[in-house]
Amino acid sequence: MRNYISVIGCLIACTAIGTAQVANKKTLTLDGAKKVVAAAVAEAKRVNAPGGAIAVVDDGGNLMLVERLDGTFAAGALISLGKARTAAIFKKPTSLFEKIIRDGRTPMVALNDFTPLQGGVPIEVDGQIVGAIGVSGASSAQQDEELAIAGANAMKTMGSMMGVEYLKGDKVMEAFKKGMPLIENGQYKIHASHRDGAGMAEVHSRDTDIIYVLEGTATVVTGGTVIDGKTIAADEIRGASIDKGETRKLAKGDVMVVPNGTPHWFKEVSSPFNYYVVKVTE
Repeated sequence: MRNYISVIGCLIACTAIGTAQVANKKTLTLDGAKKVVAAAVAEAKRVNAPGGAIAVVDDGGNLMLVERLDGTFAAGALISLGKARTAAIFKKPTSLFEKIIRDGRTPMVALNDFTPLQGGVPIEVDGQIVGAIGVSGASSAQQDEELAIAGANAMKTMGSMMGVEYLKGDKVMEAFKKGMPLIENGQYKIHASHRDGAGMAEVHSRDTDIIYVLEGTATVVTGGTVIDGKTIAADEIRGASIDKGETRKLAKGDVMVVPNGTPHWFKEVSSPFNYYVVKVTE
């Protein structure tokens, strides 16, 4: 009996020690890395970046995915990888190290496998750093970092969407007063949209708009040809009006789906006109 009790005690003790020495951790998957890169590429196109190499690594600095946009210089991919590794291993944005060195702590450049150049950002999900993204070759070091942040933020949003995303009513109503995004990630966007009057004709070459009217009425023209259309951002065209389109009147409770590439124009609007828009990116 004594030996039996001793064995049980040993098992309990060993289990307790094992539990204390092992922790659950989140891991960045290849699918997650692809979504991070897609979000950074989408932002690069939105701001008309001249190029950019985007690298994603896991939390140990191991390369998972790299993509080089047209027009990026040859060394961009290696530099972006170095930035990503530095951000992952040190769990800090690389802009911090660039500033430290610029302020005089130059011995830091002797660290092994260290790229202290702005443009590397850790990827965080639910408070855990699961990897990092590095960008090189945009129009400036600042833009490198902005594209990296866009990629990292997309993963942060997606991480929260693995559970339930909850937005309180007062936050939603406040968003409708201003007309602003509620949720944006690399797969879709949900906007609380508000109009007090007519708008410009629009064409989204990559986004399909799903519109649900909450309040007010509007006359909307779809299809046809955009008059005086100009490209204002990547995949976005604006114009004065639409010629020979189809006219519909939208009211509370109506739903309209505008496929990507289709001109649409809020020609007349009763104020206030509030509506949800879910934007699904091709």
